[in-house]
Amino acid sequence: MNKISKSFGSVQVLKNAGIHVKNKEIHALMGENGAGKSTLMKILTGVYSKDAGDVVINGESQEISSIKDSENKKIAFIHQELNVLNEMSIVDNMFLGKEIKNKFGFLDKKTMVNLAKEKLQLLGLDIDPNTILNEISVGNQQLVEIAKALLMDAELIIMDEPTAALTDKEIVLLFKIIRDLRNKGVSFIYVSHRMEEIFELCDEITVMRDGAFIGQKKISETSFDEIVSMMVGYDLDDRFPRIEKEPGRVVLSVKGLTKKGKFENINFDVREGEILGFSGLMGSGRTDIMHAIFGSTKNDSGSLYINGEEVKISSPIIAKKLGLGFITEDRKNEGLILDFSVSHNTVLPSLPLFTKQKLVKTEAISEVVDQYIKKLQVRTPSQSIPVGKLSGGNQQKIVIAKWLITKPKILILDEPTRGVDVGAKKEIYEIINQLKKEGVAIIVVSSELPEVLGICDRVAIMHERKLVKILDIKEASQEKIMEYATVGGK
Repeated sequence: MNKISKSFGSVQVLKNAGIHVKNKEIHALMGENGAGKSTLMKILTGVYSKDAGDVVINGESQEISSIKDSENKKIAFIHQELNVLNEMSIVDNMFLGKEIKNKFGFLDKKTMVNLAKEKLQLLGLDIDPNTILNEISVGNQQLVEIAKALLMDAELIIMDEPTAALTDKEIVLLFKIIRDLRNKGVSFIYVSHRMEEIFELCDEITVMRDGAFIGQKKISETSFDEIVSMMVGYDLDDRFPRIEKEPGRVVLSVKGLTKKGKFENINFDVREGEILGFSGLMGSGRTDIMHAIFGSTKNDSGSLYINGEEVKISSPIIAKKLGLGFITEDRKNEGLILDFSVSHNTVLPSLPLFTKQKLVKTEAISEVVDQYIKKLQVRTPSQSIPVGKLSGGNQQKIVIAKWLITKPKILILDEPTRGVDVGAKKEIYEIINQLKKEGVAIIVVSSELPEVLGICDRVAIMHERKLVKILDIKEASQEKIMEYATVGGK
């Protein structure tokens, strides 16, 4: 892709953008949220048309005007939010829109099942293609999408944040499959914000910034610091800007919290001006505990205390009244209403503050939203556009803003930087540090161990739905956390 330009109205989102991918190559595409990566890939897959520039495939200039057109050119796109129908079978998902029919015009189910089984087995997935999709793990759903790409003999597979919802074991398997397919002649464009993954898996990297091509490097000839500098336009001196602060009194106490099959006998305290990290493998119960504390799910037994007084939190409304805020892991489904404007999303939890005699004070809302857009450096053309139009990092900042307006005393952040670029990550860490300075008690749930070690004061480690250890950050290490998370520290 050479010198690609694209504008939406008066806003130019791509200017001289490009990427050059070789045969049998895993090629990383990186850039901050809003850098134009998604737009560039949507042009390659026929979702958007380009205003200028060339797309060249196997030496020939091509026009790609639809998704079907890109598929005919053997390009497949596996999205971060998997493009699947959970209530249908694996085989029906794989052949959706590409059904095979016999000479009488009826579906040739036997041929489709056999072909599906063949492609799944190529990926080491020994599973009945008639299985309903929501009965298999997210990791296996990801493999089904790859199998679907193999059905169309894809020569280029684009993967957008493919490991965001996978376990460590599933990531190892996915990387093996990607390498095997590369060795058989398939090329990949791998879009991710996880720098460690890029350096482990990829052969080359293209960096974009502000809609433009910045540079292309061989992974073996570059470094983390160089890539970050290319992405943000300056050196990122300290990836995790830690501040030291003596914690105050205990604000939240959790005693004996239990929900059958989810978590068991959970006990911990969080103090004023403290960041308590929660670590553990996926499925260990971290997120379930946070939902129980916030009242969005019910626990079977146990007690919660705020400032020493026992409280009953049976709904998020009560939690909010008691000074809790919850930035959920799934921002698109739980944190935002994507069709609502930036403004409406930002003030949703605090709307009563902006009403008088049942009338909404729109001018006051506009002022506050503008204040937080500036404070959190949200990149948005206006307050009125749907929040779903923003990049992932800017959507995450809106989720943070909506809870900051409520002035929480206790703030839970579940995977606060998932799908967020390295520059926006640092901005989010600085917001968390500012809240810490102000005495907010903070819980951070994270799957990224460098993040936990970089910003937290203590880390609570989950293993098989039990809290097995709380370490002071001075005695914590990646090896020690993983030991407790995988075997319970036995």
